[in-house]
Amino acid sequence: MSRLQRAPLAVVVALVTGALLTGCVTMPDSGPVVESQSRGGDSTAGGTYFNPKPPQAGDTRADIVRGFLVAMRATPIQTNTAREFLTKDAAAAWSPDQTVTYAGYPKVAETAAGVSVSLAEPNHIDAQGAWQGPLARSQRTISFPMAFEDGEWRIDAAPDALIVPETWFATRFQQASLYFFDPTVGTLVPEPVYVQGGKQLASTLTQALLLGPSEGLDRVVKSFVPPGLTINLSVPISADGVAAIGLKGDAGQLSPESIELMMAQLAWTLRQDPRIEALKVTINDDPVALPGGVSAYRVDGGAQYDPAGFQASPLLYGLRDGLLASGTGGTLAPVSGPLGTTDLGLRSVAVSVTAEQAAGVADDGRSLVVGPVSSSDGATVDTVLSGARSLLRPAWDFADHLWAVDRTADGAAVSWTRNGVNHPLYVPGITNTKVRSFVVSRDGTRLVAVVRRRGGDQIRVSRIAHNRTGRVLWATPARPISAAPDNDLPVRAIAWRSTTTVAVLSPFGSSDNLVQLRTVSVDGSPAVVGSPTTIEYGLRALVGSPDPEDPLFGANRQILVNLSARARPTDPLADGTTAIGYVG
Repeated sequence: MSRLQRAPLAVVVALVTGALLTGCVTMPDSGPVVESQSRGGDSTAGGTYFNPKPPQAGDTRADIVRGFLVAMRATPIQTNTAREFLTKDAAAAWSPDQTVTYAGYPKVAETAAGVSVSLAEPNHIDAQGAWQGPLARSQRTISFPMAFEDGEWRIDAAPDALIVPETWFATRFQQASLYFFDPTVGTLVPEPVYVQGGKQLASTLTQALLLGPSEGLDRVVKSFVPPGLTINLSVPISADGVAAIGLKGDAGQLSPESIELMMAQLAWTLRQDPRIEALKVTINDDPVALPGGVSAYRVDGGAQYDPAGFQASPLLYGLRDGLLASGTGGTLAPVSGPLGTTDLGLRSVAVSVTAEQAAGVADDGRSLVVGPVSSSDGATVDTVLSGARSLLRPAWDFADHLWAVDRTADGAAVSWTRNGVNHPLYVPGITNTKVRSFVVSRDGTRLVAVVRRRGGDQIRVSRIAHNRTGRVLWATPARPISAAPDNDLPVRAIAWRSTTTVAVLSPFGSSDNLVQLRTVSVDGSPAVVGSPTTIEYGLRALVGSPDPEDPLFGANRQILVNLSARARPTDPLADGTTAIGYVG
């Protein structure tokens, strides 16, 4: 391939801001990977200072390409030196607004047409910093046409991307999230990106948010930041923690409602910079009138749009002696609603995010019932799905959609229920596969499933599109976010660890008492919260929540283990307790 298209590149993360006028790319030291560009040729970034050499007299064609690859690793990040390896026309045309990362060392070889470079395990991140995954095999060898200019060899065309070692990238970028709204404007939705950290974090996050949702997320998320706006150079932060966001461009007419939603997006996105306490926004030097007439918008504003569930119940819910029960730790007491007073012969339960409704799967796995959690006059239990073959534990999202997966003879059948009406949903890559378990994000935009394959279990994620009323429209093709394990052992359980990460429990070794706990990112990138850990107790299940305040528990038939605590304290489970979990 002579030029890289704007497609996913895995381990590479770079967010090039739209303000990049000279082609200089700056990358974050930590946080989401976002490639940003500035007006000048230099930018700051973390990492050891490295000023690469320019082309040397008499360099061969291969020397020039090797020098170009080395020059893209300049620290602080700048592309001036790399441009010196290009012809004048190529340097003017080169706009590295994406990033490609690779493992090991590239193989450089001279050819009749120029120079070829073969990359090992190359990955792509788009201009916003969103992880796009591995490059296609056809893109793993890059052809550099060469030209003789002013008596020396130069590259005559280059891919519009920084091409850097994954180790270099990992020390200069961090994963963070950009926040957009779901189509009903009821909740925020986090979108993981890689950005440059340190002093550049606020600027790169803001620029990334201005670019809007990534391609393919139509009807999955929406932005209330007016399109076409750009940032004024950077986002300065005062000594008292107020970030001054200067924007320019045509914002159109901004209503008080749209300003409130825009500020919520900015607040949730920029609260990831620990230096920031509040925000002020100007557009073309005119201050934006903030909600309530305040002078600055606090970054803890917009709490009602929390993607982990605004005021979600922190209690645990499960079945005890066949009855729906709730509590904390290892203590569960029956609820007052009909599922807590009558043994309906259920094998699993799930409670809505607001803890108002509960759903239960019958012992034979063939039907799904719904009833109120608390007692009320005339409370009934309604069957919302019948004639199934083997239903997995269901899931709820913030809009009270009830999600179900039936393991039919032809594979998984996915459906959602609202207001008592069940709707089938075709999910490419999950429907008609062997699904072992699944979870749905509380914001309702992600369905994550463990799919059994011949080579082992694979965790896949699909994005869910809605209309403005909340009706589910379609699901995107599921993409893997975790490769099959080396030894074909099954994934025992998955659970939310945050709004963008999933905890995974797998057997470990030959002992039935040992398990491995790891965390995977919903975008499929290698960003991991800590290293995999080995745990005893023969755990069979995970109890997790996207709320960082909720502990992650592991469970077997007798105990509940707090996996969030360093000492991993245990609580005994009361006799007869099964199917324990958080709301959602």
